[in-house]
Amino acid sequence: MSNNTAPAKNFGQQLTRFLHTETAAGMMLVIAAILAMIVKNSPLSDLYASFLAIEGEVRIGTLAVEKALFLWVNDGLMAVFFFLIGLELKREVLHGHLADRRQIVLPAAGAIGGVAVPAGIYIALNINNPEGAIVGWAIPTATDIAFALGVLALLGPSIPPALRVFLMTLAIIDDLVAIIIIGLFYTSGLSFVSLTSATVFLLILLTLNRCKVTALTPYILAGIALWVCVLKSGVHATLAGVLVALFIPSIKADDDVEPPLDSLIADLHPWIAFAILPLFAFVNAGVSFDGLNIGKLFDPVPLGIALGLLVGKPVGVLFFCTLAIASKTARLPANVNWGQFVGVACLCGVGFTMSLFIGGLAFAEEGTGYARIERLGMLIGSLSSALLGYLILRLSTPQKPAPPPSPFPNPDHTNA
Repeated sequence: MSNNTAPAKNFGQQLTRFLHTETAAGMMLVIAAILAMIVKNSPLSDLYASFLAIEGEVRIGTLAVEKALFLWVNDGLMAVFFFLIGLELKREVLHGHLADRRQIVLPAAGAIGGVAVPAGIYIALNINNPEGAIVGWAIPTATDIAFALGVLALLGPSIPPALRVFLMTLAIIDDLVAIIIIGLFYTSGLSFVSLTSATVFLLILLTLNRCKVTALTPYILAGIALWVCVLKSGVHATLAGVLVALFIPSIKADDDVEPPLDSLIADLHPWIAFAILPLFAFVNAGVSFDGLNIGKLFDPVPLGIALGLLVGKPVGVLFFCTLAIASKTARLPANVNWGQFVGVACLCGVGFTMSLFIGGLAFAEEGTGYARIERLGMLIGSLSSALLGYLILRLSTPQKPAPPPSPFPNPDHTNA
């Protein structure tokens, strides 16, 4: 087998595992979010609040990091999630669909439109809204890859593989854009000393990579130190996860083991899909319905988020993708009809994880008063997008005929 064929086959197997994991992870996210809302609106509400406020401290000499559980999840565990995103981005660029520029054009165009139009809708509705509501403009710009692929998986094998790849690639580019947005727009009070220290550890990681060190321990130790420096710097700590991922080597130590990049993705993916992300959803989706009514949805903040996800996302994705196709710089994915393409564009409006995360950054200050209703808009917009996308895909996808019945009534006796 040639050297080009082996990586392609290996990547195909990794992609299949990835899609199966993301499908189950999407279901776990929904269950965790629903459980959080049930607990928050039950007699266990005070216990839920106490759970989020549990204090934890890590101290090494005079250096200490002390946070409530809620912040350990959002600043600490989510850094591991962003680390995985960085690893997957690097693998896609090296060996996956992002390695072929022709494969990037269409989802990249969709991702740009899927950020610009929802942001425009939110800004238009909140430009004159007082109390700093405008800072939430990025909340409806993200796509939740696990949730969206989970909905797509409900339709079974009738969905063309190219459509799954398009959605996955667009969501990955979406995550990259979200990372850039967080770094540029949700950073404040920068510490020069901490940023300088972070730069030192980045240089250490670069040196390890250039020296072709394949042992993971040095990278992990330098990565933890980098996370602490970024945490203290004013830049959001989760960005450290992406930076560390860029230096993880993609070369093998020997012929008998996977490259560290691939082995880390395989090891981390189940933990993040079935532990970290559900825990994140549980601690962030606990919306109290006390005092909320349907009228609250029409406040500019939740309405801007809900319309940004439900309307802005599919319109932006479809408009920019249509421009790319009309200009002949891209073409519709293989074996995909326009009805299916509209359906998957609607699934891009499933924000959830990233929307919750950006919302938490945007309205971190309790005094803004938006910490509850922004989640209402996100939940309604995401769930509506999931339902609409599913229905359109269901109606536009030809169902594969059932296989003919076996001439053998009992499969165990086919060799009799």
